[in-house]
Amino acid sequence: MSEHHHHAHRDRPALLGAAVLLTLGFAMVEAAAGWWSGSLALLGDAAHMVTDTAALGLAAFAAWIMRRPPSARHSYGLGRAEVVVALINGLLMLAIVIGIGWAAVERLHAPQPVAGLAVMGVAAVGLLVNALVARLLLRGEQSLNTRGALLHVLGDLFGSVAALASGTVIYFTGWTPIDPLLSLLICALILYSSLRLLRDTLHVIMEGVPPEIDLAEVGQALAGIRGVISVHDLHIWTLSSGVVALSAHVVVNDLSGWEEILGRLRALLHERYAIDHVTLQPEPCTHTLKPMRHTPQGTPV
Repeated sequence: MSEHHHHAHRDRPALLGAAVLLTLGFAMVEAAAGWWSGSLALLGDAAHMVTDTAALGLAAFAAWIMRRPPSARHSYGLGRAEVVVALINGLLMLAIVIGIGWAAVERLHAPQPVAGLAVMGVAAVGLLVNALVARLLLRGEQSLNTRGALLHVLGDLFGSVAALASGTVIYFTGWTPIDPLLSLLICALILYSSLRLLRDTLHVIMEGVPPEIDLAEVGQALAGIRGVISVHDLHIWTLSSGVVALSAHVVVNDLSGWEEILGRLRALLHERYAIDHVTLQPEPCTHTLKPMRHTPQGTPV
């Protein structure tokens, strides 16, 4: 017997659309200012923001397509669109880190003059724009989709901080190596966040057990329900952010009492683990089976 509950995430395409317009508009201003001032920090941040525009556009598309209901072709709906977009965004971030890092190393070997005052002014405006975009995204649901988009925006925000610091140091001291050095520092921060996002995304793609759930604990809890002899072939995975699915075979004393047992099992999963997308297969107890509690792969113990 199975019970399927479809919960579609409701990311806000309107918020993501506004973020796209703000990001793209300022990226054009920042690119022109970076070229004029000779600042690698500004040029790198502008390139990052252009890529962010694509990332935010993908996030908005994923938020829209996830609203489509399940169909005969996609019985689970299109919630996994956010996972695909998060993977693309994570890979884009890695490409940005490599590109900016390479340019920063070259700039360290061949320093170039930088207009510190212009960098300070543009970076200060960029900091405000990126803070506004980040605030817009934080108002939405924190799914893998918005996490990927927010990661890009936070990278921009850190880039603006680095550019502001770089312009300040260059304006007051004339020490130009600070520009590529701060760019490398921001690359390291973005790399750490990107690898975490990729790890979480790949875990969902590989249908791993959600990190906040202990598979063995869930199995033991189910096996402890009155009327249940054992639980085996237990699987827990993530359909999309916040939508966790579970399937298991449940050995019971008496199949005639299955409806009551199922109600208790579903209540336990909902109240303790917030799992509502459940498929449970009842099996009668036979003399050939030894009493057992829980094994994920169904091996009696």
